[in-house]
Amino acid sequence: MAVLATIGVIDTGSITLKKWGVLGSLTCSNEGFFGCNGCEKVLSSAWGSLFGQPLSLFGFLAYGTMLLLAVGPLVLRAESRGPLAQRSWWGLLLLSTAMAVFSAVLIGVMVFGIRDCCPFCILSALLSLGLFVLSLIGGHWEDSGQVIFRGVIVALIVGLVSLGWAAAVNRPAVALGNAVPMPVKSASTPATLALADHLTQTGAVMYTAYWCPHCHEQKELFGKEATARLKLVECAPDGQNSQAALCESKKIRGYPTWEINGVLDSGVKSLAELARLSGFRG
Repeated sequence: MAVLATIGVIDTGSITLKKWGVLGSLTCSNEGFFGCNGCEKVLSSAWGSLFGQPLSLFGFLAYGTMLLLAVGPLVLRAESRGPLAQRSWWGLLLLSTAMAVFSAVLIGVMVFGIRDCCPFCILSALLSLGLFVLSLIGGHWEDSGQVIFRGVIVALIVGLVSLGWAAAVNRPAVALGNAVPMPVKSASTPATLALADHLTQTGAVMYTAYWCPHCHEQKELFGKEATARLKLVECAPDGQNSQAALCESKKIRGYPTWEINGVLDSGVKSLAELARLSGFRG
């Protein structure tokens, strides 16, 4: 159980650090595994955050707690291990039950809500299920009735709360419309308007995906009015006015990707860097 929890800590911790920008560049990948289109679409969806933080952060805390519960009794002396071990088994069982139920809801969200999948999220769901099974068969429970009763109560509470959360989060997405990028809110300046006009006149193209948060960050640097003047190409197959075939022919592997003077360069660019790359002297 400690090994599985450690894998879960690494899995969710790396995702959290990437969402915080600590790992990797500010680019949304579209390279998929096992038929999935990568994790960015899933992690950047409305269901990818909770209380303003990546959902993976709460998974990291849950796996960290499981690791402590699994290892804690093993580091104590034999005479003091017994009472704590029993409490630890109850903690492992109830927490892994909650994690398994919540993971099942998230898998449902991926299949029916986002209509895509993330291998790391599937790995986390399998780890949660494995921890639940091991805690169930490894606890040497004396009263199976108590195990069933407490497990069912936790599963019902977590299931109802998580289903309610998933449904509530989906409402803004339905109102906005699927496959539509987030609206740009910042105002443009004369400088950003001039830069956008120059980029368009020189044939610069920005390849984007509606679900990519870093594409939205790039647009916010320009502002609403200047963004409207840029030449944007939607690469997501299910995106509005999608040009996925063009993106595939260009071998676009991350968003946003700029094509300036025939050169492809991925990642969020500062306005000064875009001016330098395009030869803007305004």
